Amino acid sequence: MTQLDCTVTSCLYNRDCLCSKGDITVGGRDADRSGETCCESFCEKGTNTLNSTGHAGTGVEIECEACRCIHNENCKCTAAHIGIGGGSSVCQCRETECQDFRCR
Repeated sequence: MTQLDCTVTSCLYNRDCLCSKGDITVGGRDADRSGETCCESFCEKGTNTLNSTGHAGTGVEIECEACRCIHNENCKCTAAHIGIGGGSSVCQCRETECQDFRCR
């Protein structure tokens, strides 16, 4: 599992900058830089009837579509630690990004 820090406090799954979902998907199939990636698992607080019942933790399973990232191995993130960023006013997943994307 990858240690995940998330600064997207407008996400339903964010609990004190940790993710309570347990698994996320990082998008950006053709990404060459961090800003071209996103957390596809983002769900804005208050706009969905989903109930986040998971416990926030530091270890998260990450499926990664950013095939040009050095941490991507068979569509799984192999980095020991990543950050998902975008800030507190994010409304859509495309406004988020994997801050640790590194192009091969």
